[in-house]
Amino acid sequence: ENLGVFCACTRARKQVVFRSGANEQRTPKQHSANKMRTSTTAARALRPAARRGLLAGPAYRAAKKLMPKISETERVALGCGTVGFDRELFSGAPSLKNLLDTYTPKIGLTAEEQAFLDTETEALCAMVDDFRVLEDKDFTAETWEFMRRKGFFALKIPKEWGGKGFSTAATSAVLVKLGSASSDLSATVAVPNSLGPGELLVRYGTPDQQERYLPLLADGTFIPCFGLTGIHSGSDATSLIGSHGVVEKDPRTGELGVRCSFDKRYITLAPVAGLVGVGFELRDPDNLLKGDGAPGFTVALLERTHEGLEMGPRHCPLQAAFMNGTVKGEDVWVPMDQILGGRTRCGFGWHMFVECLAEGRGVSLPAMAVGLGKAATVVGAYARARKQFKVPIADFGGVQEALAGVASDGYIAVASTELMNAIVDNHEAPMVLSSIMKQNVTDRGRTMVNNAMDVLGGAGISMGETNYVGAAYMSYPVAITVEGANIMTRSFQIIGQGLMRCHPHLLDVVEALQADDDAAPGRFMAGVKDMAVHGTTNLGRSLAAGVKDAVSMDAGEQAYVAPDKFVARHEARLQRLSANFAFASDLALLLGGRLKFEEMFMGRLADCVGAVFLGYATLHHYARTHKDVDAGLQAVAEHALLRLEKEAHDALMHAANNVPAMPLGAHHAVGVALRTAVRPVGSLGVPGATPSDALTKRTSDLLTTLESDYAAKMLVPGVYTSSRIQKRLLDALPLCLEADAIEKACKKSRTQPTAEQQKIIDAATAARDDVVRVQAFEKLGHLEHTPGHVRPALAQTDAWLDAKDEAVAA
Repeated sequence: ENLGVFCACTRARKQVVFRSGANEQRTPKQHSANKMRTSTTAARALRPAARRGLLAGPAYRAAKKLMPKISETERVALGCGTVGFDRELFSGAPSLKNLLDTYTPKIGLTAEEQAFLDTETEALCAMVDDFRVLEDKDFTAETWEFMRRKGFFALKIPKEWGGKGFSTAATSAVLVKLGSASSDLSATVAVPNSLGPGELLVRYGTPDQQERYLPLLADGTFIPCFGLTGIHSGSDATSLIGSHGVVEKDPRTGELGVRCSFDKRYITLAPVAGLVGVGFELRDPDNLLKGDGAPGFTVALLERTHEGLEMGPRHCPLQAAFMNGTVKGEDVWVPMDQILGGRTRCGFGWHMFVECLAEGRGVSLPAMAVGLGKAATVVGAYARARKQFKVPIADFGGVQEALAGVASDGYIAVASTELMNAIVDNHEAPMVLSSIMKQNVTDRGRTMVNNAMDVLGGAGISMGETNYVGAAYMSYPVAITVEGANIMTRSFQIIGQGLMRCHPHLLDVVEALQADDDAAPGRFMAGVKDMAVHGTTNLGRSLAAGVKDAVSMDAGEQAYVAPDKFVARHEARLQRLSANFAFASDLALLLGGRLKFEEMFMGRLADCVGAVFLGYATLHHYARTHKDVDAGLQAVAEHALLRLEKEAHDALMHAANNVPAMPLGAHHAVGVALRTAVRPVGSLGVPGATPSDALTKRTSDLLTTLESDYAAKMLVPGVYTSSRIQKRLLDALPLCLEADAIEKACKKSRTQPTAEQQKIIDAATAARDDVVRVQAFEKLGHLEHTPGHVRPALAQTDAWLDAKDEAVAA
């Protein structure tokens, strides 16, 4: 059985295990823990051979034969990224206290960052007419100048180079507010602050490169972009198919450089960028580097005017207006001083790429979902203003279900993004968590915008200045697709990468199998023993937690309880689910090399760990903020946590019922073991209850009434609410609520409203009439704006009627 471990994790697809990660930057505490773990394993390996038994050598040699050699590139990639709370999830024993103690101090903005959010960011939002941007497929010259000169493209560049030097939390907050005004605005600002070469120049650029480019990036002279994706390299972008370079000597000067060719597409900001980082696979057939630098993934810094570089053509991503296009070059000569980091950084692109990816996937893309979640108050206000059958649609059960989903998904997005921002600001680059964030939070964002469109109905599908959701609805599939399609991320990246990097013992076993020293068999057997203990421990945790919940009958929804009790109850459920997941992950390794082909099975495990992480993020947020908000916060947190716990539980049961076939029917036994761990007492005490209708209504009411201060304190701050339609809707909400209360009271008492009451009702009626209107255009589209243009259908009708009249006259 143990032999299956090795094939499963080392033969996994390269883009899963080895081609993702972030540059490892261990804190002293992390380094100490890693050193202790290594020392413990080494100590066990030094025990007398007699205690290890006679199986170590044969088992080690058999496993080594089944395991392919890890290449140097793969070995480098295994060192990329950091591991923190994701390891706790895979260990089966995560701690909310550790989360609170470690990351709470990292949450919040400085006075300077808050001022930028309140002033420059608010001003930029006011400059943009989202519908006009969609029509023109570009921003105005004034908008571009404001973004560039006010530092929106240099939020992460340190102050010493002229940038803002903002935290990840501040950058995310800017993107959230911009996204609530225009998704194109948010996308345009996000790329230079997550996927552009600016931060890479700060970390890896040569002094000359930093002196040349960082001031030009900081003052907006150069707009940056990063050219990675190619025609045949999408989610597997680091395969770099079609992008290659060869180390050569310039025949004229004898200087060393690279002759490279590339054909990139889907590159955001490429049509307007002045500086592009181009990723390509470097070859050195003549060994000209001589050990100073290496072949492999390399990044070149090219200015737009570089000879042979072709930039300018645009893609049209679902009618969105943000700049996105191609970067091409054939036999482009790149001097060594234009390799990012210089000659010594040849072949170092893994680290650079992964650092870009960590913030892009974990921060920038989720910020779009946060903007949608916070702007849900506007959708709620519309539901209160809109009446059908003489009743506000906010009181319809179906609408309440949709709005409750928007509210709880929005809260999940807010909570998880705040935690992820703090993790990154703690100088961590957790690639597994960033993958979870990208896939889960963008998926929830898509669900939110779909639910919002259902609530808005005709107001959602009729484009114009009064439509505040349509543009996000059209462009949201872009967030689902870019930086690793969600299907790929869910179905093999999260688990394939997570098992190798986050399992507490698997990497020790793999490293032992890769070694050739005499102590390797001992380390191997020690690692195998640790894995066996790990699986047994989590099975025990699962059974104990399941029996305890069954006896206590404390698995479902409860009315409002003291915050400490609320936190403790849900943390216990999440710990149980984490132990279930860790045990399931150990069982999955028994599939051996076939695991990499069982993507539906891995996807279900990814669903579980994703829901558990988001559950901890939600609980982390509630534990920090419950003193600042009334009971409405607990309602939305309860709704969110119940859904997440059910998602995790259902994913595990789905996995248990669909274990892929194994020799001798062993998959039946594996399924029974997993079902027993997840449900040791059957359905008793199962953390799989759905929110009640009463809780769903209370959660929906958070967006459509003013009974709680949740929306005012948690949602409205940080989003743009000054546009004409958004302001009118938010202003109409209290007026409509007051009018509805008057009408309800009058109906109950069978009396007529007083003169003053009638004024309120009339004002509410006028507000309702105003905010539910959609825009109509005399002319729409470029053809109709052509002088003398007549709609063909009308011209034909007139012509045919004239012909009939002439025929009658004849």
